[in-house]
Amino acid sequence: MKQEEYRAFRKRLVADYAREKVAAGTWSEEEAQQLSEQAVVSLLPEGLNTKDHSLFSIYEEQTGAQLGELWVHYRTGSRGREAFIYEIIIFEEYQGKGYGKATMQALDEEARRQGAVSIGLHVFAHNERAHQLYLKSGYIATDITMKKKLE
Repeated sequence: MKQEEYRAFRKRLVADYAREKVAAGTWSEEEAQQLSEQAVVSLLPEGLNTKDHSLFSIYEEQTGAQLGELWVHYRTGSRGREAFIYEIIIFEEYQGKGYGKATMQALDEEARRQGAVSIGLHVFAHNERAHQLYLKSGYIATDITMKKKLE
């Protein structure tokens, strides 16, 4: 990812994360933007140069069109080097065309090259499309948080 792409990525990321947390019922609309901004700053304090974080722009080879973005963090876990997807997005106009699946496959290869033994991620329960992609890509649930609204 280039610096100018990072600026657009970061702006979109903060807004999208705030919206997702509100939709999940975790944050109120009033606090969401500020809390999202704080979360991104804490995870990427050096932006593109933050240690152990890799940010990618996803492009279509034939046309050169930017299809989406990917943010991966590498850390040493109890079983060795692990990758964690903080963000993967295929822009709306490119969804449903196999680009998400291809990106996940490319990430598998890159994570292996980086010495990772596993890849983790978080998906919001209301994001059924992403959840289905992850299941088809071989991901399994490792921890499930549930909530019941009381009337």
